Amino acid sequence: MIRVTLKDLLGRKLRLLLTSLAVVMGVAMVSGTFVLTDTINAGFHAIFAVAYTNSNAVVTGKAVFGGSADAPSFPASTLTRIEKLPGVAAAAGGVEAAAQFVGANGKVVAHGGAPGLGFSVDPDGDQRFNPLKLVAGSWPSSSDEVAMDANTADSLHVRVGDRVGVIVSGGSEHRYTLSGVADYGNSTSLGGATIAIFDLATAQKLFDKPGELDEIDVAAKPGVSNAKLLSQIQSVLPPHTQVRTGQQQTQASVNNFGSILSIVRYVLLAFGGIALFVGSFVIANTLSITVAQRAREFATLRTMGASSRQVRWAVVLEGFVTGLFASTIGLFVGLGLAKGLEALFRAAGVTVPVTALVFATRTVIVSLAAGTIVTLVASLWPALRATRVPPIAAVREGAVLPPSRLARFGPAVALVVCALALALLCIGGFVDALATGVRFLFAGVGVLGLFVGVAMVAPSIARPLAFVLGWPATRIGGVAGSLARSNAMRNPARTASTAAALMIGLALVTAVAVLAQGLRASVVGSVTSEFRGDYVLTSENGFTPTSISSADALRKAGVATVVAGERAGDGRAFGQTIQVAGLDPGLSSLLLLRWKHGTNASMATLGRDGAIIDTGFAKSHHLVVGSPIELETPAGRTIKLTVSAVFSPPEAEDPLGTVSISSRTFDSLYANPQNVFALIATPGGVSTANTARLNKVLSSFPDAKIQTEHQFINSQEQGVNGILDLLYILLGLSIIVSLFGIVNTLVLTVFERTRELGMLRAVGMTRRQTRRMIRHEAVVTALLGATLGIPIGVGLAALFGHVLKGIPFSVPWGTIVVFVLAAILVGLLAAIFPARRASRLNILNALQYE
Repeated sequence: MIRVTLKDLLGRKLRLLLTSLAVVMGVAMVSGTFVLTDTINAGFHAIFAVAYTNSNAVVTGKAVFGGSADAPSFPASTLTRIEKLPGVAAAAGGVEAAAQFVGANGKVVAHGGAPGLGFSVDPDGDQRFNPLKLVAGSWPSSSDEVAMDANTADSLHVRVGDRVGVIVSGGSEHRYTLSGVADYGNSTSLGGATIAIFDLATAQKLFDKPGELDEIDVAAKPGVSNAKLLSQIQSVLPPHTQVRTGQQQTQASVNNFGSILSIVRYVLLAFGGIALFVGSFVIANTLSITVAQRAREFATLRTMGASSRQVRWAVVLEGFVTGLFASTIGLFVGLGLAKGLEALFRAAGVTVPVTALVFATRTVIVSLAAGTIVTLVASLWPALRATRVPPIAAVREGAVLPPSRLARFGPAVALVVCALALALLCIGGFVDALATGVRFLFAGVGVLGLFVGVAMVAPSIARPLAFVLGWPATRIGGVAGSLARSNAMRNPARTASTAAALMIGLALVTAVAVLAQGLRASVVGSVTSEFRGDYVLTSENGFTPTSISSADALRKAGVATVVAGERAGDGRAFGQTIQVAGLDPGLSSLLLLRWKHGTNASMATLGRDGAIIDTGFAKSHHLVVGSPIELETPAGRTIKLTVSAVFSPPEAEDPLGTVSISSRTFDSLYANPQNVFALIATPGGVSTANTARLNKVLSSFPDAKIQTEHQFINSQEQGVNGILDLLYILLGLSIIVSLFGIVNTLVLTVFERTRELGMLRAVGMTRRQTRRMIRHEAVVTALLGATLGIPIGVGLAALFGHVLKGIPFSVPWGTIVVFVLAAILVGLLAAIFPARRASRLNILNALQYE
């Protein structure tokens, strides 16, 4: 039976290829995701490994909570104490901060969203710890000099001795002489990051870290173990610092990016899983059709002595071979897809460091297992159907599979599956007592169950839907259109299962579109209802914070009546990490909020220890006006606050923090405070003259950008649209898989109806009419998928909008129409090859076909 099965499979190469394509796409996404994220992870590891190659020990600040970005600086005198230790051969300290170069256009230089890094170097010290290697000039040795990385020097077309502009932490531009150009390590890519290098004294002053260090690298004397060295260093360290080996520090630095990288990996794997899930419908449908078409073949095997078990395992073996074949191809297609995903991220403004592609053993195992298992599971039901072929069918022309004894329970089981899926969705959507992760788990399982349930119910409603959806074909396509509608109605189970794959893709795309529309509406609604300023001051990209010095410059220039900024940082209260906001007093007149206790004036009267909290935080910790709060910063600083007001945050974006304090208090607690935004009121409101005056003052702040309310809304919407476009591209993979499913079904039905098509041609149907009939049938099937998928997507968006809280329900009707037209296009594309094949059938051969 194995030989017969493999011979039959290889004898139908087209069917094998078309069936495999669905699995290839899903496995390629899984493989490509692992390859890309492993490659990015290796890129980060290579960067930090270069930085700590010669370090036996590394001393850094230690945040009380949060990540390394929140770690505090520590006294520079720590370096002197470490140098005196008996096990230390050499040690060097440095500081770092955000620093960006200014281009010829007066704006900051940024490559694909990569950061601008600022480092210090001791030009006269031991360079063994310095990962940067000079390629031209010398290290900066005075407050008027800076060095830069070679990539940035090339992009700016500058050479040693030229004057270049630099800003630190979004501040004003300062001009320096370029003293040298350096490479990082040998050829390690920094993913588009720029590097500004100052001498230590200048860096400490620029980075506002006088007498402080951020890191100390230590080399041990010969014969001193790392454990002994770390023990000696630990004995002289001040509070809020830590010491690690060079390898440990490398891994810790990589881990700081690991959580973000893990999110990217899980998101991409989810899209790969969606493609495989859609592919399972395609495979199950394809195998079901081939089992039905091979009824006489299986019956003949039964008459020759094959048992039902052998026939069943023959179909399962066919699924296994198909899955393994497709998974192997998809595994290597994933290598190319990884490069495509990297290019996609670059196009979306995200640049990451990469090395040579990493093709791990785990990638091979998971990819092959995922594709093969999905195909095997999809083949189980067709295999069971194959065992129901009676041997007598071998001698009867036109034999079909008998219905299962359990077939009459199919509709009831489908309804039960739908009911259970809806119950899980309701638990995930409305049971607030559950943790967010658990709610999403219930909702995710419910979504998968709903798709399966609807696919099971679909055959019961496919015939009437096909009748309605095929009506335009009867008017446009004439006889060919009428035959197409009849063909779609003749086997509703097959039509429904073919449409199910497209249903899933369109449902998910629709859900994303509805959620995005709600997010846009929330952004517009929040800005329109809350902001009362004439202009908004943000960073150049509109998302990262910018220096408070730009807002101070506007106040001093007197070009605005009110300039009020808001800072943001992490804090901890009641053992919970929260968002802390620092409010300038002027926000009371420019930011209109809803209050449970207090008024807008509360923002201007916070004083040193006043705090505004949101209603959710107040409810969780039973707080009222006058309640005490102890707030702790990542650097370990604490302050006792008193609740002075409680505000009701809007459903959309929260304009304040969970806890909001005065900007004066915030600045005293947090190092390097920056504004998330600043609202500006000008005499006479928005005008060309006011805009020009504001921009003139901000001309020395290359990272600052002035926007009107309308421009600010547009920039926020562009950010949403960028994410939306990325999701559409990733979800488009499932649409492509479903397209192959329709192609597959149509090709197989062309084989199945060979004699019928020959008869139609014999009685006068032209080649053109044949092609038209297949096209209309494909469009009816695609529209059936849209009719089922789009309403499901709208419902899922409403549910997940409730779970996420803050995303209002808003249906983009224009986009929905585009999706319907896209479904028609998918049907037309899917019909090209089958229609061409059907129209080219030889009439005489077709009439003799069995």
